[in-house]
Amino acid sequence: MTAYAEVIGDPIAQSKSPAIHGYWIRQLGLEAEYRACHVTADGLADYIAERRKDADWRGCNVTMPHKQAVMPLLDRLDPLAERIGAVNTIVRGPDGTLTGYNTDADGFLEPLRDELAKQHYFRMARILGTGGAARAIIVALAGQGLTLVLAGRNPDKARALLDELDPGGEHHAVDIAHFADETDFAFDDREGCFDLVVNASPLGMAGQPPLAFDFSHVPPGSVIYDIVTHPLDTPFLAQARARGFEAVDGLNMLIGQAAIAFGKFFGTAPPRVDGDAGLRKILSR
Repeated sequence: MTAYAEVIGDPIAQSKSPAIHGYWIRQLGLEAEYRACHVTADGLADYIAERRKDADWRGCNVTMPHKQAVMPLLDRLDPLAERIGAVNTIVRGPDGTLTGYNTDADGFLEPLRDELAKQHYFRMARILGTGGAARAIIVALAGQGLTLVLAGRNPDKARALLDELDPGGEHHAVDIAHFADETDFAFDDREGCFDLVVNASPLGMAGQPPLAFDFSHVPPGSVIYDIVTHPLDTPFLAQARARGFEAVDGLNMLIGQAAIAFGKFFGTAPPRVDGDAGLRKILSR
């Protein structure tokens, strides 16, 4: 039988994971498969019970709406997944034991690693959105010593998230509408500082409302990061580049988190050359 992994969710047709993992499997010539499996909330427990017994199943990636619901069905949680409170990768051990991981945090940080390896006087991130993706991003950035400004439609929810995920941090919660209007705030000298603005919401995604954001809120030299992947070149990123900011698109996080999961599923690192140019070409079609 052929070893396989898959991605589960509801819906699942939109997932780019089969294209990513399939590309790497072909590049390495592995005798393996990666599939997409539609799993509803009502069918989640049965799915886990059935796959647990399948020795050919190496595990799965987990997308919405199961990242939290699947946690009680597993035998063990990696400490990072437990802290984030969400699982996006399940790995089956030889004895059928299932371990839940979260690779979103490290995947998100991947394109920022060189900058974060430097010394800074101060680090701040403005994060737009309080959904599931924001949980991993909050933990990832707080772990890198950033002060966070978390913006959501419900500031109380934003405050609760910060208190839950990094209770010792000196972070701030605001209404996302705060960033929609122009400001005349005069930023101080940012030399030696690191500033990041992240769209962790679905705003700006195809079929979703646009992201209302005024760039007068962005300090000079900031990095602008949008985790939306459809469209890949969001209006938020296009406006950032037009203003001279460094722009990081959503494929960075998507490919980065998949690479970590691939290694856990198939016991080898995926081939990543030329900035993932070949894979990016496929995913951008």
